[in-house]
Amino acid sequence: MLSRTADNLFWLSRYVERADFVARILDAAHRFASLPTSYGGGGSNEWESALASAGDPDAFKTHYSAVNADTVCDFLAFSPHNPSSIRSCIEAARENARSVRTALTTEMWDAINGAWLELRNYAGKDLNRDEFGRFLDWVKTVSLTFDGSAFRTMLRNDAFWFTRLGTAIERADNTARILDVKYQILLPHDETVGGSLDYFQWTTILREVSAFNAYHWVYRESVKPLLVADLLMLNKQMPRSFANCYGVIVEYLDLIADAYGRRGPSQRLAGNMLAKLEGEDINRVFASGLHEFVEAFIAENNRVGEAIAKQYLVG
Repeated sequence: MLSRTADNLFWLSRYVERADFVARILDAAHRFASLPTSYGGGGSNEWESALASAGDPDAFKTHYSAVNADTVCDFLAFSPHNPSSIRSCIEAARENARSVRTALTTEMWDAINGAWLELRNYAGKDLNRDEFGRFLDWVKTVSLTFDGSAFRTMLRNDAFWFTRLGTAIERADNTARILDVKYQILLPHDETVGGSLDYFQWTTILREVSAFNAYHWVYRESVKPLLVADLLMLNKQMPRSFANCYGVIVEYLDLIADAYGRRGPSQRLAGNMLAKLEGEDINRVFASGLHEFVEAFIAENNRVGEAIAKQYLVG
């Protein structure tokens, strides 16, 4: 496969996954903001949290004077000045898909091209709370449709492998950012860890990553920060966990290496990360610092992505 084709497939999947992530972050922020002020919501920093998790605060400041629901939703959902906005992600995904149209199945192309056309019904309009909620649900459906069409219709060859690599790299990064922002930013300094607001926030995050039922199936007890982190970081059964994503990354990098007849830095870095995650214990992670562990993971995940690009995607 030409490196340019592999690059387009890799980033097509990353942009679709990123749009889904931003939609989930905005949905969570709305849920936090709907809490009564007496409970800890309404006056907390849920919009700063959403911006820190899914956007670029410096770029935001050049276009908006205040951080609130309207400005953050506009920046993260529709702003052309934000390369990670939902609008920008869908447009970039469609451009990448158009460049490799013959490498996609009809169903995959219809999913992303249809999303790009449908986006016009939302962008530039003054949406009320209910309409904006339906927009976020639509974005999640786009991601599910595209992802499902890839699984159900693509040949299991290098085109499929690069598509899955892009999804897994992006998903690992997104999960890490959700965890880090929750632990470092979202809970107000005067609120008790393990208190009612803390419990609500962790529960909302589980729901937003479609893991609430999975949590109870695995742990069979009330929501606890340590166990939520264990599910989203170290449990290989959880599709969005670090460990699951790296299981996928290692699997497809190995298939690519076998097909192309050579191995390189990306296989080594990904294999080392998977081995580290498989040998890690969540109690040890919390004892040494969740923020530090997640921050190091994000940096190493970026290095894996860069290694994939240098090894396969740069022609």
